[in-house]
Amino acid sequence: MMRDKNKTIGNIIDQQKTAYIGVVEEDGYPAIKAMLAPRIREGIRVFYFTTNTSSQHTAFYRKNPKATIYFSERRFYRGVLLRGTMEVLTDDESRRMIWQEKDVMYYPLGVTDPDYCVLKFTAESGRYYSNFKSEDFTVE
Repeated sequence: MMRDKNKTIGNIIDQQKTAYIGVVEEDGYPAIKAMLAPRIREGIRVFYFTTNTSSQHTAFYRKNPKATIYFSERRFYRGVLLRGTMEVLTDDESRRMIWQEKDVMYYPLGVTDPDYCVLKFTAESGRYYSNFKSEDFTVE
């Protein structure tokens, strides 16, 4: 059992370079996509990612915001699954908040590139995996 879920889960997340995000596609099947780690996280509740406005995942989130994020720590075979909702943000404030100069390689028109958007994930619950056991939890 976790003593401090925010610390335990936060440590796993902060060590990862990759996050796996899940979406419900139009046919009702889940799909998983590897993403760069979130640019910003607020505890274990809110996460911000960069992505393309034109991506399939973005279109699916606009139709059905239900989402998951999974972080895996291979060394100790631990992981955390977070369930919640994903918002597609295209406002200037959100885009500037997580913009980095190196992003111009993906979005040549800069922070105002129409193909650049922010995904904001808000967790509601999760499952922590460690030592071949799992533990469900809620996110406050």
